Amino acid sequence: MLNPELSEREKSILRYVIHQFILTANPVGSRNISKKYDVGLSPATIRNIMADLEDSGLLGHPHTSAGRVPTDQGYRVYVDSLMGPPKLSKAAKRTVENNIASQKNDDLIKVTSSILSDITNELACITYPKISNYILEKIQIVRLSSSRILVVVTVVPGIVKTITVELQISVQQNKLNAVQRILNQRLSGLRFSEIRNTIVDRVRNLSTKELKPIVRVFLDSADRIFEDDKGNQSVIAGAKNILTQPEFEDIEQFQSIIELVEDKDVIVHVMDDQLKKDSNDIRITIGSEHREKKFTSYSLITKEYKVGEASGTIGIIGPKRMEYSKVVAAVEYVAKLLSKELQK
Repeated sequence: MLNPELSEREKSILRYVIHQFILTANPVGSRNISKKYDVGLSPATIRNIMADLEDSGLLGHPHTSAGRVPTDQGYRVYVDSLMGPPKLSKAAKRTVENNIASQKNDDLIKVTSSILSDITNELACITYPKISNYILEKIQIVRLSSSRILVVVTVVPGIVKTITVELQISVQQNKLNAVQRILNQRLSGLRFSEIRNTIVDRVRNLSTKELKPIVRVFLDSADRIFEDDKGNQSVIAGAKNILTQPEFEDIEQFQSIIELVEDKDVIVHVMDDQLKKDSNDIRITIGSEHREKKFTSYSLITKEYKVGEASGTIGIIGPKRMEYSKVVAAVEYVAKLLSKELQK
């Protein structure tokens, strides 16, 4: 169903109903709106407008209450045109800035995820930049023993990955240095995905036969050396924060969010799917708009952050009844600062 055209009165009442529902988590009645907000309308007139909004599919009417609650479509109209410009308080900005600036790169994403959850009171998820999008800066090969080497892969902008490789032959460091020089000449400046797909062609014409067995090990291990780091795919923080929300007093909702937190792969998949749809801007998906059934009770707000040629995703997951303006502002601000900090 397409969003209906609304009169100014209808827009105002829908905005106030959503504001009040976000604030209280209770169905909103016409008398409540009349007392709480200076709308210049009688409760009877407000009640009629709310009935029209319900007929348009923007408000729902729980059978146990005389009040109304927003529907997924109501929230959609709100975030698209009614919620106002995103704002984050100066205190929240200082909290983000101070905590991010004091962290080392290794801890930065974990700490940032926790900060984001704390200032939004929702579940925060940050995916690490995908290594397949990185550009190789250099390879270093260190001899650990006669048949064991450490491959140190440095990618722009300075992120390092290490892999231990077992050899079937005994090697000396000078031969490893020669292979290291060849690999850097032929692979530096390429994305990991390019290297995985073309490394055989790029190193096949070696003039020195004695180096070929070492290079062969690299060919056999290329997928492992130049793969995405699945073990550090994402960081999720804030289960204790989101569980304070009134929605999770219901045991089924409580179990639902716990299952979601424990299934990181589903969260990462949905966030990646969001990024593919619109990588340059913030994206808000609400309830039934999700293709993943586990997300139909929640809203997801995502934003891409950049680290050189690579990118990761920042996301907030919470009940559909969330402070959208504040959360959008927080996600945008954190994405900007994280990109800046990681590229130092």
